[in-house]
Amino acid sequence: MKNRLLLIFTYCLPAFLFGQEITGKIIDQQNEPIIGVRIESSEGQQTRSDLDGNFTVLVKQYPVTLTFSAFDFKSKELIVSNKPSESLTITLQSETQEMEGVVVSASRRQQRIENIPVSLEIIKPELIENKALTNVEEAVNQAPGAYAMDGQISIRGGSGFSYGAGSRVMVVWNDVPLLAGDAGDAKWQSIPIENISQIEVLKGASSVLYGSGALNGIVSLRDKEPTSTPETSASYQIGVYDNPRRESLRFNDSPLLSNQINAYHGRMLDNWGFTISAYGFLSDGYRAGETQKRGRLNGAFYFRPKRFPKLKTGLNYSINQEERGLFIVWESDSLAYFPQGGTVDPFSDSSSLTLNTGTRMIVDPYVKWYDPNGNKHYLQSRWYYTLNNVVNGNQSAEASVFYSDYKFERKFKNDFVVTSGLTATGNIINSELYGDHRSENYAIYSQLEKNFGKFDITGGVRGEFFRQNDLSPDSYTYWRGDSTAFGVPVRPIFRLGAHYELKEYTHLRASVGQAFRYPSVAERFASTSVGALNIFPNPDLRPESGWSAEVGIKQGVKIGNWKGYFDASAFINEYDNMMEFTFGLYYPGEGFPPISEIEKWFGFRAENAESARITGLDFSLSGMGNIGPIEIVTIMGYTYMNPISLNEDPEYRFGDPNFGGGFSDTSTNMLKYRFNHLAKGDIQLGYKNWLFGFSGRYNSFMRNIDAIFEDGITIAAGTPFEQTAEILPGLKEYRQRNNRGDIVFDTRLGYKFTDQIMAHLVVNNLFNREYMTRPGDIQAPRQFLLRVQMKL
Repeated sequence: MKNRLLLIFTYCLPAFLFGQEITGKIIDQQNEPIIGVRIESSEGQQTRSDLDGNFTVLVKQYPVTLTFSAFDFKSKELIVSNKPSESLTITLQSETQEMEGVVVSASRRQQRIENIPVSLEIIKPELIENKALTNVEEAVNQAPGAYAMDGQISIRGGSGFSYGAGSRVMVVWNDVPLLAGDAGDAKWQSIPIENISQIEVLKGASSVLYGSGALNGIVSLRDKEPTSTPETSASYQIGVYDNPRRESLRFNDSPLLSNQINAYHGRMLDNWGFTISAYGFLSDGYRAGETQKRGRLNGAFYFRPKRFPKLKTGLNYSINQEERGLFIVWESDSLAYFPQGGTVDPFSDSSSLTLNTGTRMIVDPYVKWYDPNGNKHYLQSRWYYTLNNVVNGNQSAEASVFYSDYKFERKFKNDFVVTSGLTATGNIINSELYGDHRSENYAIYSQLEKNFGKFDITGGVRGEFFRQNDLSPDSYTYWRGDSTAFGVPVRPIFRLGAHYELKEYTHLRASVGQAFRYPSVAERFASTSVGALNIFPNPDLRPESGWSAEVGIKQGVKIGNWKGYFDASAFINEYDNMMEFTFGLYYPGEGFPPISEIEKWFGFRAENAESARITGLDFSLSGMGNIGPIEIVTIMGYTYMNPISLNEDPEYRFGDPNFGGGFSDTSTNMLKYRFNHLAKGDIQLGYKNWLFGFSGRYNSFMRNIDAIFEDGITIAAGTPFEQTAEILPGLKEYRQRNNRGDIVFDTRLGYKFTDQIMAHLVVNNLFNREYMTRPGDIQAPRQFLLRVQMKL
């Protein structure tokens, strides 16, 4: 008996002296473990959850209150009255799990969408799948306020059309910029659309956190991440183009087909995981000679060392190979689907058709770590390689971008968040088209966010150094803007925003931000010709800068079980030294060139030709849920824009009296390649196993373009040597006939055979309307698509 009492005393002694253990696991709403959660007992004991979300806390006596808190999760309190008979399971709700999900791009950290001080739209992968979209450019074009024009994205009218030139919209993939090192543009066709978890379209200047290129906004793309439950999906779609309405546009008697196939698999295994996806695309195209072949492999690896539960490392990768035919100058308005020269032989001297091959490779290693104080450290890097080769011309270009960014986040107890970091970027370009060039870009940035109950304020600053080759740094900033005064080679920019929760689901916001964009290698050094178009270099090109401001309201809406947001905002964007390809005579010698040579010295060159102001109103509505038995998913919006030129040089507007140029409509100072009205919407209805979707988009008439596209080039006007060369024959007459804007509708029907298998029938351009985005680019006729997808 004495031995038995001694054994019981020995067994219970630790509990009396040191307390009893409560064990448990902390998960999010997707049943995924949350690491680094701070657990504090009312007795003062503290600990944190490990790699698998598990925790152990010592308790001396009951009842005891446990408090669970983690960055970007709502804190939770739990009163434990007696020792639990089994391990606890604690579910924390993300602060960002609202009606429209998680957003990252506004402040480079997760936030509730209604709390951000700028306008932002979200494109979900379900819309991409259900509409059978084939590239990211098509997906971004679904967002209210955004407009795609042959590879160029314009948000609220901030960009016009400059083929192959730098983008005023920053594209980021997994929070890292994805603009090519040579042209500074987005290679939309090569971005893995099959592996996207979400697209965020942020409207307005955002250079404080993202740097050069975010002058007009951001398109942020995020990959899928593996989960503890393996996910496998695959899809195949086939499409066929209908005949265009006009007989003269038809160039092929056999059906013009497109085929797309992709597959994805992702899973977590203990402390490591991976994703992998493959993609193939083959298209006959809807214009003569514009066939496409594209293949891609991409994915990621994730690793969380067990010895360091607050450390996560990974590597994302993508390899893309493509071949395509392309022309930007038509034969005539009657033969608009034919390249200039009338032949689809890319090796013919008379044809404007080019045969292009391209390679894109991305390797993104990163490390994410939470220190003992709960601070987040994030080191990201990227090697982005692009190779463009024109098979039928000496215009190859090879570029490598080397990027590295260290970001620090700290959330203080008094609702004060700091995001700071350092960025370094280097570009190496070897090209027959531009020559060989180098650039270096270094930046330091910081953003502070403070919450005062229902009021939030955000302020940020960035300092950036940029230099191409051995030129003087483009980032030079001079006292009072005087280049003869004191200057430093660092460009500072600022951002300020505020949000106020007027009442539940009613949110007011205001923001103002500066932005800038450095000239790309293509804009400074390109020297080539495309059909009758000549392109000249301009090494003296300067950076463009601007600012944007907006005030807005986001109102939550609930009808039955349908939840959404209505958003309204008023905005102003102002730009200086805008880089525009401007028509002129660019003879390098003195005086006027000989008449026999004059034609080859006419063309376009990037110039700091424009100052502009764009004001307008932006409305959008998005949401999802059920009204009765019908599930309704919608995204729609309308944008009014008033884009005006502030350039007071009459020659810029009216052209040179000797050879023309200027605006096509000199009665207005409306910016070129813009319009006043843009509306678009998509609504999807689901009932049992069926779904039906309908979408439409409208833009008003593009009043102003470069006059030489309509009138041609006039040489030696008023002399016996006068001659005119047409660049886009028939364009002026075409625009006069089609001057009421464009409206296009699409529709789709889907059926879910099982929980794993679904099919969609999609009809794009339902009424087979003929319409044009930029001059000389009539869009596709009606297309029928059948898509079958499987998810396990």
